[in-house]
Amino acid sequence: MRWLFVICLIIAIIGIWGYIDFHLGKYVHAKNWKKREYPKRKSHIQLITNGGELYKSYFQDLQEAKHSIHILFYIVKNDRFSKLFFEALIEQAQRGIKIRLLLDWLGSRKVPKEWIMEAQKYGIEIEFCHRPSFPFLFFTLQQRNHRKITIIDSHIGYLGGYNIGKEYIDMEPELSPWRDYHIRIVGEGALDLEQEFLVDWYRATKKKVDMPHKPEKVVGESVHYFYPSEGIGVVEHIENLIHRAEESIIIGTPYFVPPKKVFLALLDALKRGVYVSVLVPDKADHPFVKEGSFPFLRKLLAAGGKVHQYEKGFFHAKIIVLDNTICDIGTANFDNRSFLLNHEINCFIYDQDFIKEVKEALQEDMNRSTFLTLENLKKVPFSVTFREWIAGLVRGLL
Repeated sequence: MRWLFVICLIIAIIGIWGYIDFHLGKYVHAKNWKKREYPKRKSHIQLITNGGELYKSYFQDLQEAKHSIHILFYIVKNDRFSKLFFEALIEQAQRGIKIRLLLDWLGSRKVPKEWIMEAQKYGIEIEFCHRPSFPFLFFTLQQRNHRKITIIDSHIGYLGGYNIGKEYIDMEPELSPWRDYHIRIVGEGALDLEQEFLVDWYRATKKKVDMPHKPEKVVGESVHYFYPSEGIGVVEHIENLIHRAEESIIIGTPYFVPPKKVFLALLDALKRGVYVSVLVPDKADHPFVKEGSFPFLRKLLAAGGKVHQYEKGFFHAKIIVLDNTICDIGTANFDNRSFLLNHEINCFIYDQDFIKEVKEALQEDMNRSTFLTLENLKKVPFSVTFREWIAGLVRGLL
């Protein structure tokens, strides 16, 4: 009994420490945070929804780089595809291209050290960001850099849900085919994307980067702006957009665990007669996240919302379309972690032709889905109910 008491005491102390660490760390982060805003730009924007097509274009752009390549990924794996990625960067470095690669410390922890050392021999600068640090160890462990961006010659940019690993090119049987949304940006918007990369680079290295190359100014047809978020302000931003919706709100996300204010805004939209539809995967790639969405989906369905469960593979896209006027696409999921913890970046696009293309892709994905009903969620086995209860305990981290 004495050992049981000691174990319970240790668990209690760790729990109290974690709670204080997390909330105090979040408070200090909010106090020191400075908002960054980017103006509306005009660029050429291409939607890519298939990993094979994306990386064919991506590696072609890498090969044609003339001056610089800046890359930030949340995840780079230890697999053959990730090795090919490093080999492509080394090939460009041998041609004299300046390359900086920034990786999230936790998400890319499996990258072999020998790959990094080999790349550094050819002059590639590689850094890991968001390492856990004192005095708020638990909070900084939770606050990941979830951005996935690439900028080539300050002229071409990539942004979206794809990382680097075999599952993203349908070589992971359990999650294949992988469905995601990524955008390729050509024009003045790429400079803003690069500026955000340089902010993250400076935080990780404490080194400022001088960019002597000035790209030719290209003005595209798509009006857009970038919205970087770091766990502050994004709830209010999304909430305001939802309140402005008059006809429809379509949300595509792998994880639907929204903050309270955002979810209440969706319920209010339904009361106003706005059509609200949510597209989520049937498969889950993380424990508890699917069950964590059930309390919200029940209330949404009861209020008249529609829920589609994607059946053909794994749906990982992060997309919001409001009426036919604005499309939000980027790295942020529709969950607490993306809205309240992670460093994310999204692109808000106003181009009607692009929005039409996005809605066609969403309709295609809905055709590959089944409707989830309130009756479905009322009749779940005890194992699901138990996982849902566990998810409720850690909802703020989902």
